[in-house]
Amino acid sequence: MIRSMTGFGRSEIITEERKVTVELKSVNHRYCDMNIKMPKKLFSLEAGIRSCLKKYIERGKVDVYITYEDYGKGAMNVKYNKDIAGEYVRYLREMGEDFNLEGSLNPVAVARFPEVFTLVEESADEEEIWSYIERALDMAGEAFAKAREAEGENLKKDLLLKLDGMLVSVSEIEKMSPELISEYKCKLTGKIEELLGTTEIDESRIAQEVTIYADKICVDEELVRLRSHIESTKKILTEGGAVGRKLDFIIQEMNREANTILSKSNSLAVSDLGIGLKTDIEKVREQVQNIE
Repeated sequence: MIRSMTGFGRSEIITEERKVTVELKSVNHRYCDMNIKMPKKLFSLEAGIRSCLKKYIERGKVDVYITYEDYGKGAMNVKYNKDIAGEYVRYLREMGEDFNLEGSLNPVAVARFPEVFTLVEESADEEEIWSYIERALDMAGEAFAKAREAEGENLKKDLLLKLDGMLVSVSEIEKMSPELISEYKCKLTGKIEELLGTTEIDESRIAQEVTIYADKICVDEELVRLRSHIESTKKILTEGGAVGRKLDFIIQEMNREANTILSKSNSLAVSDLGIGLKTDIEKVREQVQNIE
């Protein structure tokens, strides 16, 4: 299965105790680059999150958004700091004796002083939190992978059509090559007859010139390699998998062969076909850039 590097996946788990949301968005990239945004309390789980997501991602720049809300009743607890309260009481009594102050201490008054009572967040069970996060990651990852596969299938169909069109162009150039040599021989013979005013021409000399010309414009090797690259690309697309890098290299080789064909061309028709090939190769290259 061919996968695109652009995709989106989302999941949400809601219980009476907590809510977890995971969103994945990706674009093309040479490597696997994950940018994770999540609450601080989940930072310790980052390695596990990356490991989990790598089951669904091999290449691409992926933005990961994770939100976590805890609804548990025991999430926050009140803590009575007896030692601090004792310090306040002791110093208040000492102050009263030092300055002959009258008055009685009461718990409400002492409770107003800083740190006598504090709110403490109850430490959550990390394994329990991870079980929710992992499930949400798997759900989002599966949706993300399906979206990439659907787009990848569309890319594959379009690429195969373009590659078939390129094979037609290659076949047309192959048919033209012998005709170009015959045309050149006829033109050369005609010019010599015109210049010399006679039909008595040294056939060996003509054959020699035609051979030199044929070597100069011969693109047989380039066409064989180009056809091979096109067929290899079709085969790789059919087999599927993470093949983006491999295809990118083959496209570079295709472009090199097309450039050589154009540089050797001495025919407007062949040049037009060569330019068409380069245009199609560039279109294929752009689409291959988006394959995982």
